[in-house]
Amino acid sequence: MAALTTAPAPALASPGSADDDARGYAFSADARPVPGATSTTDAALLRPGSTYRSTLPPDGAAHYRLDLDATSNAYVSATAVPDPAGSVAASDGIKVSVQNTDGRSCSYDTATIGGSRSPRPLTATGTREADGPLCEGAGTYYVVVERVGPESAGGTAGSGDSEGLGGSSGPSATAGAAPEPWELELTVATEPPPAQAGATRAPEAWDSATPAPPTDEPERRPGGAGFGTAAILGQGVWTADIEPGQTLFYEVPVDWGRQPHATAELGSASGADRSYAVAALHLSLHNPVRALVADARTGYDGRQRAATLPPVPPVGFANRYASADRVSGMRFAGSYYLVVHLGAQVAEKVGPGPFGLTLRVGVKGAAQDGPRYAGRSLPSGIFDVTGAEAGASAGGTGGGGAAMTAVAAGGFGAGTVILAGLMVWTVRARRTGAGASRSG
Repeated sequence: MAALTTAPAPALASPGSADDDARGYAFSADARPVPGATSTTDAALLRPGSTYRSTLPPDGAAHYRLDLDATSNAYVSATAVPDPAGSVAASDGIKVSVQNTDGRSCSYDTATIGGSRSPRPLTATGTREADGPLCEGAGTYYVVVERVGPESAGGTAGSGDSEGLGGSSGPSATAGAAPEPWELELTVATEPPPAQAGATRAPEAWDSATPAPPTDEPERRPGGAGFGTAAILGQGVWTADIEPGQTLFYEVPVDWGRQPHATAELGSASGADRSYAVAALHLSLHNPVRALVADARTGYDGRQRAATLPPVPPVGFANRYASADRVSGMRFAGSYYLVVHLGAQVAEKVGPGPFGLTLRVGVKGAAQDGPRYAGRSLPSGIFDVTGAEAGASAGGTGGGGAAMTAVAAGGFGAGTVILAGLMVWTVRARRTGAGASRSG
């Protein structure tokens, strides 16, 4: 029997500990420790609706097990956290795949550091679609998480943030330096099938014009340090401070039929001795299961710069049938995430910071009813914007309806901020409680 992975890493710290702060990522408070096995034979079970914390070795792979029914889609997200003080190459990253018992991949996804060569949390998501040609049917499936990079056993780098792949050495390429293991946050979500058959092709046309960014009076909103601590945003203009090497997380509720857009601006900085930092500001949009939808980046030399997400379609069930990530990723309503990273090299090229960050966030279009699901999603309410109660009380409907429209459409006032905060707090509390009761 294969032994469990025993990488030379410190013991997993409790979520929210000083070790988390040192790594620059806040692991979810309900994340449970789980070992990554060196073989599928000893793979630990990941339960839908739960969040886990694990370790990814510098070589080899970490294996986990899923027990899935025949009709639900499953989404497994892995966020890898490199040491912020370490060195990485542009092509260093992770690959996540879901495989059947015959070793065939249902899907795979990669995420790489990119041209900034700055250590940052990397998120990749594997999918088991119940109607897929290789992965239909109930039974056991496996999640395989591995490192990719110039010298990794995982092979080639992914297609995500792969610009500027040459020139820098990292853990997988630095001679004489032992590569460090990376910590992992894993989430598993399931989506039941719709109660009634609908369109099986992605919309052929949608409004792809880049909307004018909001020009509201800015309101200060510091970001969270992880998906589980993301700060809630609605439409408006929001400001924060960001330091070189830091990653900020924001949560934006997006209902069926609505279309988010965002721009991140880095303010000007004083100082005469400045040089250009490549791909310094990175903005990405992730959907409710944390899969990457779209991203943008820009360099920085101390003069104000902006990174604007490419247009994405309104949230619609049929988007999943598209081949482009920025269309297929907009397949369900719920909490979308804006993740902003400022490259560590900015400290050397421009200055130590902190620097002023402005986020211009818009959510356009009228909220619509979503599909009625033939069952419950796990975590409960993950594809709603009005709380976990909606799915249970409406027989598993996935549509949040128009109740959230006022929150997401207009600028947030103090009262609506409190209301939205209470809604999301309720969702998180119920998800945590539901996950605990299911796992015994």
